[in-house]
Amino acid sequence: MLARPEVAPKGASGQPLLALDGIETYYGSIQALKGISFKVPEGSIVTLLGANGAGKSTTLKSISGLVPPTRGTVAFLGQRIDGLPSEEIVRLGISHVPEGRELFPELTVLENLKMGAYTRRDKKAIQRGLERVQEHFPILAERRSQLAATLSGGEQQMLAIGRALMAEPKLMLLDEPSLGLAPMLVAEIFRIIREIHESGTTVLLVEQNANKALSIADYGYVLETGTISLAGDSQQLLRDDQVRHSYLGQR
Repeated sequence: MLARPEVAPKGASGQPLLALDGIETYYGSIQALKGISFKVPEGSIVTLLGANGAGKSTTLKSISGLVPPTRGTVAFLGQRIDGLPSEEIVRLGISHVPEGRELFPELTVLENLKMGAYTRRDKKAIQRGLERVQEHFPILAERRSQLAATLSGGEQQMLAIGRALMAEPKLMLLDEPSLGLAPMLVAEIFRIIREIHESGTTVLLVEQNANKALSIADYGYVLETGTISLAGDSQQLLRDDQVRHSYLGQR
């Protein structure tokens, strides 16, 4: 049975890693989020599903400070972070991989990766971070001197994720990581997300490929026009008729 939208995921007893409570976010006079609340337990993968315009990307931007919420609270490790500048939120341990990647096209792969570590000062730790990224993405080591603009779409997505890893986040926000990629590359990106999660990073995933997202997630929320309409563990959502018809293309 699916939970009511406000019910927390299993394993979220006690203090969650991330908690949103009553978040309302506007673009000018347009209300994009209408009082959403949910939790992300430490060590989990949680996915947000929904159609275009449902508020998924806005939710991630509200967490990372790119579009600060007008009402409600965002708490990370028990500390309120709504209202903090984005760079401070990164320092606290949240990295955001935006839709469209938003790389620095005229910088090299290595320079883009180092930009991900701009909040860090320990040169040895930064080098260890580079080595970690290259373990996840060997192709980036091969392309380290190549301009980001000349990479393929899949390589650019790997670079965007690698850049976020350079901040050593406790929580990674991933916005449509499979968008525009061929099926073989989609499978590779999701394999890497699993690998990153298994190495200790909690993941909040926005993804239109609902089947792929639910295949790796512990828990999911379905957004509709700025509100949460359904919530459940991934297997519950995969069996739900509304999800099957609307997001999995099944009858």
